[in-house]
Amino acid sequence: MAILKSLQNLLEKNSVKHEVIEHKTVYTAHDSAETQHIKPQEVVKTLVMKISSNKHVLALIPAHRNLDKKKLLKEINVWLKKEESRAVKTVEFAKEAWMKKNMKGKIGATVPFGSLAKMKTFIDKSLLKNKDLIINTGDYNKSIKLATAKFLELEDVVKGLISKAKPVKKKIKVKPKAVIKKNKIKSKVKPRAFEVKKKKTKI
Repeated sequence: MAILKSLQNLLEKNSVKHEVIEHKTVYTAHDSAETQHIKPQEVVKTLVMKISSNKHVLALIPAHRNLDKKKLLKEINVWLKKEESRAVKTVEFAKEAWMKKNMKGKIGATVPFGSLAKMKTFIDKSLLKNKDLIINTGDYNKSIKLATAKFLELEDVVKGLISKAKPVKKKIKVKPKAVIKKNKIKSKVKPRAFEVKKKKTKI
């Protein structure tokens, strides 16, 4: 599959300098970083989030971190207040069935431009520290590298701290097999003390 046509048109229309990177099939942002041998901090993980029955938003975070739903919800409600809209109580990941029906491109390879799907885009501030970003193209075998500054020119985003570190997996310590010590059987009978009598020698 080629790059999503709407994404390609957006980049060409705005004369955005970018690099198309072809790589082996990957299904996650983390795998994309490993395959391309680049820092996961530069790879954008694009998440489609449901905030009401008929409203969705995009959340962009670095490949090596997890989404912090509580922080995202807070940022969403601040934005909704500015838009003079009602606050929402929950934010959940969009269902796969809904995405297949409403989103263009392959599942897990969503492009980070919410404007192409009439969605608001929220971005984690840590991504903005990068000079360049590696983004999805709608395909599992291609990514695009473009300047962070150019991305911000194209997309009207809400910036916030919406990610958290991934939990560290605890290593399970395997206890060594118990060593059975052979107990020495001690005799309860105390040895008798023998008195050595000296024999008187007659001269």
